Amino acid sequence: MRKIKYILGIAAILSLGACSKDFLETAPTESIPAEDAFNTTSDAYAALNGIHRAMFFQYDAQDQAGQGSIMIDADLLGEDLVMTTLGNSWFVSTYRWIDHRNASSSGLPRFAWKFYYKIISNANTIINKIDNCVGPDKDKNQIKGQAFAFRAWAYFNLVQLYGKRYDVTTVPNTQLGVPLLLTNTIMGQPRATVEENYAQINADLDSSFVRLSNTYARDAKSHINLKVAQGLKARVALTMGDYTNAATYAALARTGYTPMNTTQYRDGFSSITNPEWMWGSAQISDQTTYFYSFFAYMSLNFSSTNIRSNPKAINNLVYNKIPATDIRKQLWWDGTPASWTSGAWTLPTTSFAKYAYMNRKFVVATYTSSVGDVVYMRAAEMYLIEAEALARSGQDGPAQNALFTLVSTRDNAYVKSTSTGATLIDEITTQRRIELWGEGFRFFDLKRTNSAMDRTGTNAVPSVSLIVTVPAGDPQWQFKIPKDELNANPAIQSQND
Repeated sequence: MRKIKYILGIAAILSLGACSKDFLETAPTESIPAEDAFNTTSDAYAALNGIHRAMFFQYDAQDQAGQGSIMIDADLLGEDLVMTTLGNSWFVSTYRWIDHRNASSSGLPRFAWKFYYKIISNANTIINKIDNCVGPDKDKNQIKGQAFAFRAWAYFNLVQLYGKRYDVTTVPNTQLGVPLLLTNTIMGQPRATVEENYAQINADLDSSFVRLSNTYARDAKSHINLKVAQGLKARVALTMGDYTNAATYAALARTGYTPMNTTQYRDGFSSITNPEWMWGSAQISDQTTYFYSFFAYMSLNFSSTNIRSNPKAINNLVYNKIPATDIRKQLWWDGTPASWTSGAWTLPTTSFAKYAYMNRKFVVATYTSSVGDVVYMRAAEMYLIEAEALARSGQDGPAQNALFTLVSTRDNAYVKSTSTGATLIDEITTQRRIELWGEGFRFFDLKRTNSAMDRTGTNAVPSVSLIVTVPAGDPQWQFKIPKDELNANPAIQSQND
């Protein structure tokens, strides 16, 4: 295996213009000059590994640990991830739909903007310099293909957060998205339209396909291979209402990955060795993640103030739809003492609070460490994309088959659905909410389907959540553009008011 070297910032720019001119002219202390990073393909591999490390690196605060933190934010903005108490206040303002609408110099909008544009900036440097490196063409293709996929993925997240939803009934989507930066520059760029954003995302994914052949054997699942790129294409196509491509690419992407068995399903969702995981961050135990990792807020058993006092729970209405024969029913506590203690689900001390419907899905190896692998893509998601896309295109039979293939591995008593039309789509949606709980999809799913966020009648605690409903299409579905970006970049046309 190639020795891993990390370079966190191979370009001096972290966003389009969200910092002062002095900052833009000064390379970050953890970076090396881009011209020095690209003499050989070995150097370029180190830069690519820097992107991987940036996926779970802590930024400005404990609740800003790369993609893992964004996943928590995205689910807290929905109705299925429940904050049982105020805990020690981390993520509470997200849960209350406050933080993402605050354009100040700190908080979620600035973090997400900086994080994804940092990925884009580093991917740009790879894309624009790799061809001049000394090394085999095969290596250049593999590195460049991954950089194209990373850039597509980052823009896909940005446009969903800061732009209005892609409206499949109105093409082209002329509403404003996010600035497109394909080469690194300190010159402020205007916001592209949502349609232009998606065109670039698809172009980048197509470019990655050309370079990531089926023969590419990646070093680790933190790297992107052709299957992962196809999975990203499936996500994008589903969001755009391109159901033919969504189903096609989802089926291609999942091929070769085995749905986990019931034993693996109870292993804690913290190991990248799981045969169903397609893409994720492998975190090494001696690289301590302290109180900023995904598991510092989402695990059952890490001994932090947040976990001990504020265990995260599932929406009780969703939980009640899970049959007793389904292994997934065991991933949350039903509130009865008899069902609590079972293997890895035994809490290390009595100081941990217990609330009905609390999470037992995410478990770390030891309560003294928050280190765990973070999943970004699983084969289960691909089955669900395939089923939904087929159902939305009127292919009820094939949609039922795809759903059965997945759910029957979770529930031996599951009988293939005979539902059709909207009823079948609702069934698939419910399965998606159960299967992908806590993995960062709910906000995006509600937004792409133009659905309201509604916590009415759930176990959400009114004094904790404050907000109960957000109508579909409300301006609050767009993150505010950070004030620093608006101040530094006069080309930005307007704020998301």
